[in-house]
Amino acid sequence: MDIILWRHAEAEDATPDLSRRLTDKGKRQASFMADWLTPRLPKDLRILVSPAVRTRQTADALNMKYTVVEDIAPDRGAAKLLAAAGWEKGEGTVLVVGHQPTLGLAASLLLYGQERSFSIKKGAIFWISRRGPEASGECVLRAVLSPDMLNV
Repeated sequence: MDIILWRHAEAEDATPDLSRRLTDKGKRQASFMADWLTPRLPKDLRILVSPAVRTRQTADALNMKYTVVEDIAPDRGAAKLLAAAGWEKGEGTVLVVGHQPTLGLAASLLLYGQERSFSIKKGAIFWISRRGPEASGECVLRAVLSPDMLNV
């Protein structure tokens, strides 16, 4: 299984939190990252998105169907995110558009076997592959990319 963790792009400072929208810079970040991702995404891709407006706007840059999942909302935790993605026994590829610190905690759990403070920049992706059919299989970091590397 592959999991792509995509942190939402830059958003405005506003309340309520779930209603925050992308800034113009955030829209560019999402667009550039979507342009990079699109030709690399497999046909069996599932896209899961937090209910926050900023994550849905980030995912909209892909112009693909996605599912809004409550367990990916801010502060739901890495375990809930990975369960929602089907990491335990999943196959194929899932792209999760979510939030810090949850995405960083999920990445560290997959790569190091424990939750650690791990920062993912706004608009950046971590693409992780699992070798073997079960969650205990070895994880391989396939790609890490932030929007600033794409001339945003």
